[in-house]
Amino acid sequence: MDGVDDWPLFDTDINWDAAQDALVQAGLSDGLPLVIPTRERLAAMLAGMADPERSHGQMPPLFRELTGVAVAYNCVLAGCSPGALPVVLTASIACLDPGFNLLGLATTTGSPAVATIVHGPVIEKLEMNDGGNCLAPGNRANATLGRAVSLVMRNIAGMSPGIADMATMGQPGKYGFCFPETRTSHLPLYHARHGLDANDSAVTVLGVSGTAEVLPSAEAGNWSTPEDILRPVALMMQAAIVAGGGARKPEPNGQLLLLPPELADLMVLRGWTFDRIENQLCAGIQAVSGGSTEISPSNIHILVTGGPGVKMTVIPLWGGGTLPITRALLAA
Repeated sequence: MDGVDDWPLFDTDINWDAAQDALVQAGLSDGLPLVIPTRERLAAMLAGMADPERSHGQMPPLFRELTGVAVAYNCVLAGCSPGALPVVLTASIACLDPGFNLLGLATTTGSPAVATIVHGPVIEKLEMNDGGNCLAPGNRANATLGRAVSLVMRNIAGMSPGIADMATMGQPGKYGFCFPETRTSHLPLYHARHGLDANDSAVTVLGVSGTAEVLPSAEAGNWSTPEDILRPVALMMQAAIVAGGGARKPEPNGQLLLLPPELADLMVLRGWTFDRIENQLCAGIQAVSGGSTEISPSNIHILVTGGPGVKMTVIPLWGGGTLPITRALLAA
């Protein structure tokens, strides 16, 4: 498969099973049933795009051309609504940033997946779920955006098992991993902390090794202080660094913490900022490791998402070396 010119397009009257078989034979399947890419669906996905054939670069490890039409095709396969294309294309382009290290992520025997975080007004436009179960099934936009990015990685970049993807185990996040940042928090939005306007839409891509649920500490029967909330987070982050081999390597040892709104509001009421949280976690990790883990606050990433409750999620970044990349959303 050299690219989109070789990918099948079908008429609307194509037999379902025949289309699925053809897509599998073309090497385009992630193992789940695919939405049939008809000419009409592809045209609807591309509506309004000025230059769908324009190359935005070559995607390692197989260095196929990243074009709007190729991304749109995978958006159709994933079941996206047409308005999703700018998000998936922006995320795909962000993966080309050298700091993201797509070549390493794609070919390691480790198990990283590409996670996409969506920021700003496009969240409401696409009706994404930033509440309860935001990392799990149940919302079309969250699910199909994540799957489309995953299919781009597979069908354009070449992250297919046994071809370039050499993961020993892999992980379920490779089917799709996408969620939005909550915009109602009193804390600064992630993309605004990274040089963009808070009122703009943006995406962040991360190479992640999985998720871990963390509860606030209850050792003293009281987890109402930020220190109590963050103590087990630092323990989990250090455990992830050690388990992922990061303790043998220099920085960044990147870690992502997802705070539910309830705990974020408590932090704000106690006068804590993201900078203070990051510094507290950095100090906690270094204390737990006896000073052996090198990590700076700039490598701890925090944002607010999720529903009611106090359960947090720690998402370790791939220990082989990757940085989160944030980009303003491309125009449709």
